[in-house]
Amino acid sequence: MRRIMITNDDGIEASGIIRLAKASKKYGEVWVIAPRYQKSAASHSITLHSPIEVEEFDFPVEGVHAYAVYGTPGDCVRVGTLNVMPEKPDIIFSGINFGYNAGTDVQYSATVGAAMEGAFQGIPSVAFSEGTNDGYIITNKYLDQMIQEALTWDITDLQILNINFPTCKEEEFAGILRERKVATTSVFNDSYTCETLGNGRKAYMVHGEFEHEAALGTDLRALYDNHISIGVVKNIGY
Repeated sequence: MRRIMITNDDGIEASGIIRLAKASKKYGEVWVIAPRYQKSAASHSITLHSPIEVEEFDFPVEGVHAYAVYGTPGDCVRVGTLNVMPEKPDIIFSGINFGYNAGTDVQYSATVGAAMEGAFQGIPSVAFSEGTNDGYIITNKYLDQMIQEALTWDITDLQILNINFPTCKEEEFAGILRERKVATTSVFNDSYTCETLGNGRKAYMVHGEFEHEAALGTDLRALYDNHISIGVVKNIGY
């Protein structure tokens, strides 16, 4: 039987990972090994100088092996594939992330980072993400189809498959676009607000303004035009 490991960066109790695990059950034996708490924007970071605690978790999907990890998504993949699972998984799914992982934001994304760690381990890996508005209409309708497609892709070492679902109403959905390039723009244009704390200290908080422009043929353009975006993200050596 196919072994599927699922992780994320929003935490093991997030809606996205629960829906992904539920949808993946019919395709194999599912192991959920995910951060106990929110770890967004942790990129591909791992823990080196302290122990990584792991505990069995009462996951709300029957028949799934589930473990919560007190570490990063990268830690989840490393500890999960090297120690927790009795055998390495046949494929790793990361997500479903709350918020697009497209454009230059992929370099910060721990959803993508976890999938990249899977690729480093020689395991085909897929990142799933969705927008933050209008619920999960398109994700819920097309998730099963995208899982089936992901299982048939020939994903080579040091690259991952990146699937993003748009936020739009069903009647606005424009279809699926494959082989999308990573946009060289970001989902948000960032700046920082500043608060003076006294004693010479200041506190800076990130503030992002939504960016509506992206080049044709890219993942972000596909999403802004209400398409599901599928593309390959390459890592070092490519």
